[in-house]
Amino acid sequence: MDRLAPSLIIAAVILTIFALMALGWRARRRRQSGLARPVLAPASLGSASVSVDGWYVATTLADLPLERVAVHGLGFRARARAAVHPEGLVLEVGGQQPIFIEPASLRGSGRATWAIDRVVERDGLVLIGWMLGDTPVDTYLRVPDPAAAAAVLNAVQAMTPEPATTTAEGTAS
Repeated sequence: MDRLAPSLIIAAVILTIFALMALGWRARRRRQSGLARPVLAPASLGSASVSVDGWYVATTLADLPLERVAVHGLGFRARARAAVHPEGLVLEVGGQQPIFIEPASLRGSGRATWAIDRVVERDGLVLIGWMLGDTPVDTYLRVPDPAAAAAVLNAVQAMTPEPATTTAEGTAS
């Protein structure tokens, strides 16, 4: 009996924390509901010059690198594939429809060491800066194979309308 009261208090605190986390996530989704939906990949694309498998880490607002985009299937980490086609970049995030990023929407690409709550070895993340409608965003991918990561970066940089800026931290410009 002497353990029941502390156990109930701890359980109540834990439930309150989870409830507040859920409310915070719901509020973030509501705030970001005005963001444009990503363009879905067309059925007919040329063959991919580069295709890499890895992990989708996050998409953040470009000016707010700790502000995760939580809408349109961009809110959760998952297995991913990035494929560079002549028409643009296709991101296939596990459980979501493939996203198509046209070359005109690309802002740049580079390497990063951290994204929100994920820290890896120096330059261990592939950073792709692009426009989600009128909103500049940065997408972070974890590609374990360094040669594959370099190949996708080179292919994306070749498609980017302006010269790409390589960054070690933060956002692509």
